[in-house]
Amino acid sequence: MSAGTDRWVLHLDMDAFFASVEQLTRPTLADRPVLVGGAGPRGVVAGASYQARVFGARSAMPMGQARRRCPHATVLPPRFTLYKAVSDEVMAVLAEHSPVLEPVSVDEAFVEPPDLVGATPGQVQEWGTRLRAAVRDRTGLPASVGAGSGKQVAKIASELAKPDGLRVIAHAEQAAVLDPLPVRSLWGIGPVSGEALRRIGIETIGGLAAMDAREVAGVLGGAVGTELHRLARGLDDRPVAPRGAAKQISAETTFDTDLTAMTAVHAAVGSICVAVHRRLVADGRAARTVTVKARTGDFTTHTRSETAPYGTRDLATLSAIARRLAGHAVGEGGVRLLGVSVSGFGDEPPLALFEAVPSGSGWTTAPAAPDGPADPATTAPEPSDDLPGGVLGDLPGGPGPAPLAPGPSRPDRPDREPDPDRPWRAGDDVTHPEHGHGWVQGAGHGRVTVRFETAATGPGRTRTLDAADPGLVRADPLGSWRA
Repeated sequence: MSAGTDRWVLHLDMDAFFASVEQLTRPTLADRPVLVGGAGPRGVVAGASYQARVFGARSAMPMGQARRRCPHATVLPPRFTLYKAVSDEVMAVLAEHSPVLEPVSVDEAFVEPPDLVGATPGQVQEWGTRLRAAVRDRTGLPASVGAGSGKQVAKIASELAKPDGLRVIAHAEQAAVLDPLPVRSLWGIGPVSGEALRRIGIETIGGLAAMDAREVAGVLGGAVGTELHRLARGLDDRPVAPRGAAKQISAETTFDTDLTAMTAVHAAVGSICVAVHRRLVADGRAARTVTVKARTGDFTTHTRSETAPYGTRDLATLSAIARRLAGHAVGEGGVRLLGVSVSGFGDEPPLALFEAVPSGSGWTTAPAAPDGPADPATTAPEPSDDLPGGVLGDLPGGPGPAPLAPGPSRPDRPDREPDPDRPWRAGDDVTHPEHGHGWVQGAGHGRVTVRFETAATGPGRTRTLDAADPGLVRADPLGSWRA
């Protein structure tokens, strides 16, 4: 669509989302560098605060490298149940402001408000200002918003607005703003295509826009090249539309050390199934196909799948299938990564008292799990040390776990052996009848240091307690955001 269109698309992007949620709910960290991700030798940064980015730490970077660049950063494990809850509030605000909404991931979305058709840039500026204020009022978090004639321009505008800003690219100034930008600023141009363009002297969006369409197709391929050439020239008529339901639900974890015993593999698969099952139940769907992925120490990946004649959302059934598949998927050598996914969805399990489970004689029936409150073990946090590309939009739904009694078992970390001397780990959410909600800063030698604070309390005090204090129990991460 040309730059003269009356169309306005806006892109909202939550700033350093994971780290910002941690800084909001753990106010002592508000102005400090924060890294979210796995702290082990194979951990990966899932989110970095702007204070950490100053030192070169970035999402998807190995945690060891990020810590070397920013050694004074606070490293915290991801709390995906909390991020998903905050994301739901953000999307609810967007839905209240625009009936045309397209979530892109857990922390960003496009809107195309019908009441902005034909609006002036000033009117769009006012609309975007109200939207950002509404998001902050509802969640306590900053958001950057960009607006332009299409999705590509809006996305670039939100990047220019960061952090915590608003940028409206008027249709008349579109070329002047986009042309000088690096060609990698275009959504869809990665390292390979960017290097291919650099080799022929094209380093800016304006340079790509000025190329002959046939030349672009020759360098980047017919379909891709044609689309990117159109985007570079500001022609973007892609609609803003709701995304379809996910075709699979998955979870995976990378282990600090390779698993070499099948008992450890089965235990890990069972814990991963807990996270998958929680999201399956939250979606109200049943799955027929279970797939297990195993990556060995030499980075060889094996997958095995099995499809049942009936859909199920019974945890025991899904776990039994996944454990059996793991026996076939695991090759020689230790296991570096394990993943479980379910697919082949139906809206509801079959209306019967029994569900199909595998047996030596084929698929037989077993009692289905009754409806009712979930076992706390089935609502454990997502088992994830890292957050590779593409996982941002696939986070678990539903509320977090109810408070759990203290103890060495961490169902969300199947790769770690229980340590009876350190049942508490840094980043754990806890609550105490005298001191309220807090988070563990460190533990050892029978003691645990907790900073008691939430988004509502502001910076709180640190207290060192007996690790066996019966009043100290694990808490729902949502309690750090809203009481």
